[in-house]
Amino acid sequence: MKRRQFLVTALAATPAVALAALPGLPPLPDEAAAPGPAFVVGAGVGRFREKTLVGPNPNDIKISTRDTGGALSVFEYTGVAKGGPSLHVHLRQDEIFYVLAGEYLFVVGEETHQLRPGDTIFLPRQVPHTWTQLTDAGKLLYWLQPAGQMEDFFRTMPTGPTPPTLEQRQQHSLRYGMKYLGPPLPIKA
Repeated sequence: MKRRQFLVTALAATPAVALAALPGLPPLPDEAAAPGPAFVVGAGVGRFREKTLVGPNPNDIKISTRDTGGALSVFEYTGVAKGGPSLHVHLRQDEIFYVLAGEYLFVVGEETHQLRPGDTIFLPRQVPHTWTQLTDAGKLLYWLQPAGQMEDFFRTMPTGPTPPTLEQRQQHSLRYGMKYLGPPLPIKA
Protein backbone atom coordinates (compact mmCIF):
# COMPACT_ATOMS: atom_id res chain seq x y z
CA MET A 1 0.00 0.00 0.00
CA LYS A 2 2.87 2.39 0.72
CA ARG A 3 4.24 1.85 -2.79
CA ARG A 4 0.87 2.74 -4.31
CA GLN A 5 0.64 5.94 -2.23
CA PHE A 6 4.16 6.88 -3.32
CA LEU A 7 3.26 6.41 -6.99
CA VAL A 8 0.06 8.45 -6.67
CA THR A 9 1.94 11.26 -4.92
CA ALA A 10 4.80 11.19 -7.43
CA LEU A 11 2.45 11.28 -10.41
CA ALA A 12 0.43 14.12 -8.90
CA ALA A 13 3.60 16.19 -8.40
CA THR A 14 4.96 15.58 -11.92
CA PRO A 15 3.14 18.52 -13.60
CA ALA A 16 4.33 20.97 -10.93
CA VAL A 17 7.93 19.79 -11.25
CA ALA A 18 7.76 19.90 -15.04
CA LEU A 19 6.27 23.40 -15.08
CA ALA A 20 8.89 24.69 -12.66
CA ALA A 21 11.61 23.65 -15.10
CA LEU A 22 10.05 25.12 -18.25
CA PRO A 23 12.18 27.82 -19.85
CA GLY A 24 10.42 31.04 -20.70
CA LEU A 25 8.22 31.20 -17.62
CA PRO A 26 8.31 34.69 -16.16
CA PRO A 27 10.45 34.81 -13.03
CA LEU A 28 8.99 35.63 -9.67
CA PRO A 29 9.72 39.16 -8.49
CA ASP A 30 13.39 39.35 -7.55
CA GLU A 31 14.01 35.59 -7.34
CA ALA A 32 17.67 36.35 -6.69
CA ALA A 33 16.91 38.15 -3.43
CA ALA A 34 18.34 36.34 -0.45
CA PRO A 35 15.73 35.45 2.13
CA GLY A 36 15.87 37.62 5.20
CA PRO A 37 15.44 36.65 8.82
CA ALA A 38 12.09 35.85 10.41
CA PHE A 39 10.49 38.76 12.26
CA VAL A 40 7.47 39.69 14.35
CA VAL A 41 5.49 42.91 13.90
CA GLY A 42 3.55 43.69 17.07
CA ALA A 43 -0.07 44.72 17.32
CA GLY A 44 -0.70 48.38 16.61
CA VAL A 45 2.62 49.06 14.88
CA GLY A 46 3.89 48.89 11.33
CA ARG A 47 6.97 47.25 9.92
CA PHE A 48 10.05 49.41 10.57
CA ARG A 49 7.88 51.32 13.13
CA GLU A 50 6.49 53.33 10.22
CA LYS A 51 3.01 54.89 10.34
CA THR A 52 1.00 55.08 7.12
CA LEU A 53 -2.51 56.47 6.90
CA VAL A 54 -5.43 56.44 4.50
CA GLY A 55 -7.15 59.64 5.55
CA PRO A 56 -7.50 59.35 9.33
CA ASN A 57 -7.30 55.53 9.22
CA PRO A 58 -4.10 53.69 10.22
CA ASN A 59 -2.91 51.48 7.36
CA ASP A 60 0.12 49.73 8.83
CA ILE A 61 2.57 47.85 6.64
CA LYS A 62 2.98 44.45 8.34
CA ILE A 63 5.13 42.68 5.72
CA SER A 64 7.04 44.89 3.31
CA THR A 65 7.89 44.39 -0.32
CA ARG A 66 11.52 44.62 0.89
CA ASP A 67 10.92 41.51 3.02
CA THR A 68 9.62 39.43 0.11
CA GLY A 69 11.71 40.54 -2.85
CA GLY A 70 8.61 42.21 -4.28
CA ALA A 71 6.46 39.07 -4.13
CA LEU A 72 3.82 40.53 -1.79
CA SER A 73 3.07 43.15 0.82
CA VAL A 74 0.65 42.87 3.74
CA PHE A 75 -1.24 45.72 5.42
CA GLU A 76 -3.50 46.07 8.46
CA TYR A 77 -6.17 48.72 7.94
CA THR A 78 -8.00 50.07 11.00
CA GLY A 79 -11.14 51.90 9.97
CA VAL A 80 -12.17 54.59 12.45
CA ALA A 81 -15.28 55.66 10.50
CA LYS A 82 -17.64 54.40 7.81
CA GLY A 83 -16.41 54.78 4.23
CA GLY A 84 -13.92 53.43 1.75
CA PRO A 85 -11.88 54.08 -1.39
CA SER A 86 -13.01 55.27 -4.80
CA LEU A 87 -13.82 52.73 -7.49
CA HIS A 88 -10.43 51.75 -8.88
CA VAL A 89 -8.45 49.05 -10.63
CA HIS A 90 -4.98 47.63 -9.98
CA LEU A 91 -3.26 47.09 -13.31
CA ARG A 92 -0.71 44.52 -12.14
CA GLN A 93 -1.71 43.24 -8.70
CA ASP A 94 -4.21 40.89 -7.14
CA GLU A 95 -5.63 41.96 -3.79
CA ILE A 96 -6.90 39.76 -0.97
CA PHE A 97 -8.86 41.04 2.05
CA TYR A 98 -9.56 39.24 5.33
CA VAL A 99 -12.05 40.90 7.68
CA LEU A 100 -10.85 41.02 11.29
CA ALA A 101 -13.60 43.27 12.69
CA GLY A 102 -16.62 45.20 11.45
CA GLU A 103 -18.72 44.71 8.31
CA TYR A 104 -17.79 45.66 4.76
CA LEU A 105 -19.51 45.86 1.40
CA PHE A 106 -17.29 45.00 -1.59
CA VAL A 107 -18.12 45.61 -5.24
CA VAL A 108 -15.94 43.58 -7.63
CA GLY A 109 -16.80 43.97 -11.30
CA GLU A 110 -20.58 43.46 -11.39
CA GLU A 111 -20.73 41.47 -8.12
CA THR A 112 -21.56 42.76 -4.64
CA HIS A 113 -20.49 40.95 -1.46
CA GLN A 114 -21.08 41.75 2.21
CA LEU A 115 -18.27 40.52 4.46
CA ARG A 116 -18.11 39.96 8.21
CA PRO A 117 -15.28 38.94 10.55
CA GLY A 118 -13.59 35.78 9.31
CA ASP A 119 -14.59 36.32 5.65
CA THR A 120 -12.02 36.56 2.85
CA ILE A 121 -12.37 38.04 -0.64
CA PHE A 122 -10.03 37.79 -3.64
CA LEU A 123 -9.92 40.75 -6.04
CA PRO A 124 -8.16 39.86 -9.31
CA ARG A 125 -5.96 42.38 -11.06
CA GLN A 126 -7.56 44.46 -13.81
CA VAL A 127 -11.05 44.05 -12.34
CA PRO A 128 -12.64 47.31 -11.10
CA HIS A 129 -13.48 47.22 -7.40
CA THR A 130 -14.21 49.22 -4.31
CA TRP A 131 -15.42 48.64 -0.78
CA THR A 132 -16.97 50.50 2.09
CA GLN A 133 -16.89 49.96 5.82
CA LEU A 134 -20.50 49.64 7.00
CA THR A 135 -19.79 49.84 10.73
CA ASP A 136 -18.34 52.70 12.76
CA ALA A 137 -15.18 50.69 13.43
CA GLY A 138 -13.51 47.93 11.47
CA LYS A 139 -10.27 46.19 10.75
CA LEU A 140 -8.93 44.46 7.63
CA LEU A 141 -5.83 42.45 6.90
CA TYR A 142 -5.05 42.68 3.19
CA TRP A 143 -2.24 41.86 0.85
CA LEU A 144 -1.19 42.65 -2.68
CA GLN A 145 0.57 40.18 -4.92
CA PRO A 146 2.96 41.02 -6.42
CA ALA A 147 3.71 43.87 -4.07
CA GLY A 148 4.35 46.49 -6.71
CA GLN A 149 4.73 49.98 -5.29
CA MET A 150 1.62 50.22 -3.14
CA GLU A 151 3.64 50.95 -0.01
CA ASP A 152 5.02 54.05 -1.73
CA PHE A 153 1.52 54.91 -2.96
CA PHE A 154 0.35 55.16 0.67
CA ARG A 155 3.53 56.89 1.84
CA THR A 156 3.16 59.65 -0.76
CA MET A 157 -0.61 60.17 -0.73
CA PRO A 158 -1.39 63.87 -0.95
CA THR A 159 -2.35 65.26 2.44
CA GLY A 160 -3.18 68.68 3.76
CA PRO A 161 -6.10 70.94 4.56
CA THR A 162 -7.33 70.95 0.94
CA PRO A 163 -8.23 67.57 -0.56
CA PRO A 164 -6.45 66.80 -3.83
CA THR A 165 -8.37 67.27 -7.05
CA LEU A 166 -9.54 64.23 -9.01
CA GLU A 167 -6.81 64.93 -11.57
CA GLN A 168 -4.12 65.04 -8.85
CA ARG A 169 -5.41 61.77 -7.36
CA GLN A 170 -5.45 60.13 -10.79
CA GLN A 171 -1.88 61.22 -11.57
CA HIS A 172 -0.70 59.95 -8.18
CA SER A 173 -2.46 56.60 -8.67
CA LEU A 174 -1.16 56.00 -12.20
CA ARG A 175 2.43 56.38 -10.94
CA TYR A 176 1.82 53.31 -8.77
CA GLY A 177 -0.07 51.06 -11.20
CA MET A 178 -3.60 51.97 -10.17
CA LYS A 179 -6.37 53.90 -11.90
CA TYR A 180 -9.38 55.67 -10.40
CA LEU A 181 -12.64 54.90 -12.21
CA GLY A 182 -15.35 56.53 -10.11
CA PRO A 183 -16.51 57.74 -6.71
CA PRO A 184 -16.58 55.71 -3.50
CA LEU A 185 -19.71 53.81 -2.51
CA PRO A 186 -22.25 55.99 -0.70
CA ILE A 187 -22.12 55.81 3.08
CA LYS A 188 -25.38 54.66 4.65
CA ALA A 189 -26.30 56.09 8.04
